[in-house]
Amino acid sequence: MIGKISTGKSFRGCLNYLHEGRLQQSKALQEIEQGKKQAQVICYNQCFGNKKELIQQFNEVHYLNAKLSKPVLHASLSFAHSDQLTNQDKIDIGKQMAKDFGFEKNQYVVIERADRQHQHVHIVANRVGYDAKTVSDSNNYKRMANFCRSMERKHQLEQVLSPRKFLSKEERMLPRQDIRKEALKEAIAKFLKESTTMKKFQNKITAKGYDVELGRGIAFIDAQAVRFKGSQIGYPLLKIEKQLAQNRQMQQEQQQQPSMAQKLREVIQQQRQQEQLKQKEEEQQIKQSGGFRL
Repeated sequence: MIGKISTGKSFRGCLNYLHEGRLQQSKALQEIEQGKKQAQVICYNQCFGNKKELIQQFNEVHYLNAKLSKPVLHASLSFAHSDQLTNQDKIDIGKQMAKDFGFEKNQYVVIERADRQHQHVHIVANRVGYDAKTVSDSNNYKRMANFCRSMERKHQLEQVLSPRKFLSKEERMLPRQDIRKEALKEAIAKFLKESTTMKKFQNKITAKGYDVELGRGIAFIDAQAVRFKGSQIGYPLLKIEKQLAQNRQMQQEQQQQPSMAQKLREVIQQQRQQEQLKQKEEEQQIKQSGGFRL
């Protein structure tokens, strides 16, 4: 189970993104994007209604402490492919998070989306309560890591390693191998050998279940929504592009140079032609000598 948490300024922006996806260039594309998300609210707390009504209700309570610049608490919880949770399981986990993070009496919703192969939910909460008090965001990342490990044990989910910086001094001393990172490195190495262009490489790595972010650098996101920069796993963009260029050059050289089998066929063909030519010369000599072999 992988958890991410952040705070933001706009309930409208957050809820629009969760329900409709990223802003597209046209209405038709936006409808397609929205259809992919299939967002559904599976739990309401201290609020109700559709997206527009939720935004209004969240903002009204925020006005009780209008000085707070970031009233939005947004968390995403991603589960492994092997984890199969019921809606009630997801609701229970959302309620437990609200309790552990101190916003169980505030407005919040649990939203399920179906745009990935693995199950995942989003929790949007108002950091401002009806008493105008604000939920603290101190140590949120460490608290999220501890919360995920707790839920894995409670619901018997596939266990994930917490970031090293959130471990105790004793735990940091223990040797460990990040299976996710090693699996990604093996996949990259394999598909780099088989590819000559970035597009071909991306298609192969995507088919394996990874999303690829390509810009000034490169990053890979696995099925549990864990993001790895290429430089973190020994495959920065420059190294990948260099390997692909070498593969293309090697392929061109192989195409230009005849194979050993082709060379052998050419030699055999030449020998046959020489034998045929010699036979024709002998036949010609026989005819010239009146049918006697000289």
